[in-house]
Amino acid sequence: MSESSAAVTESDKSRLRLVVGLGNPGSKYDKTRHNIGFEVLDVLRKRIGQPTPTTKFEGQLARGHLGGGEVLLLWPLTYMNASGRSVQQVANFYKVKPVEILVLCDDLALPLGKLRIRKSGSSGGQKGLGDILKCLGTQDVARLRVGIDPCPDRWETADYVLSRFRPEERETVNVALERAADAVVDWIDRGIDFSMNKYNRVDVS
Repeated sequence: MSESSAAVTESDKSRLRLVVGLGNPGSKYDKTRHNIGFEVLDVLRKRIGQPTPTTKFEGQLARGHLGGGEVLLLWPLTYMNASGRSVQQVANFYKVKPVEILVLCDDLALPLGKLRIRKSGSSGGQKGLGDILKCLGTQDVARLRVGIDPCPDRWETADYVLSRFRPEERETVNVALERAADAVVDWIDRGIDFSMNKYNRVDVS
């Protein structure tokens, strides 16, 4: 039974996985809409015992056990649009295949808190994801998108994605972060198809 099946084998689960959260480094960008991938990683780091990340491969890296498998959590520090450099270095060093990578990122096309997980495809305009696909030379990289709501008419898109969530949005965001972390565990333990069927049809509210 392969990883793309509804469940994965013990051999599949024993493989080292790489979970990449996308965002921009520095306090200026902390908890902005574009950094929601970093926030999901923060939730996952708590779940693996809050190890102190080490700085290498142009990113911050934490390692631990999640669900039934071992996982690397990567916060690229290259800024969003050059995220692929860091991911490629980690994947090469640890010999992680593209099918063993999951990218966490924001999505302007999804309602706030809505999750969408896919096993492959284009970047859909998400430049950090696009750079990762280019550097790895394949579109067969799983991605979990977290909705941040479409850009309002009065906003420039660049300003909007770098803005912080309003206080009244935070409860929805926090629920989405925990649910996204649950989706990562299911991706490890149950496979990509199971995760798509479970999370793509459920709204977070």
